[in-house]
Amino acid sequence: MAFDDPLVWVLIIAVVVFLFGANKIPGLAKAFGQAKKEFDDASKGTTGTTTQQQAQYYQAPPPMVYQQAPPPQTGMPAPDDPLVIAAQREGIDTHGKTREQIASELSWKLNRK
Repeated sequence: MAFDDPLVWVLIIAVVVFLFGANKIPGLAKAFGQAKKEFDDASKGTTGTTTQQQAQYYQAPPPMVYQQAPPPQTGMPAPDDPLVIAAQREGIDTHGKTREQIASELSWKLNRK
């Protein structure tokens, strides 16, 4: 009794129908088909994702938008500005002066030392 005998196949099909019922056979066939497809894909080294999903995955990220840095402040500095604090430690009067004036005086004073 070999598997190439048609009588063997008829008996196998009859046993399957008897065990599972006629209503479950299409579901079993679908499950076997999906399992075979997944096995073939795995043996080829591919995954079950579609090409559209792969295209979405490998798309370049959107370009980054860089914001320009605000222009440097040239007006009156805040009292907690590190430049003002350093100038006051050196004994420079910072009242009514711009950042450039304070930086210039601080630079001159530190270069003199």
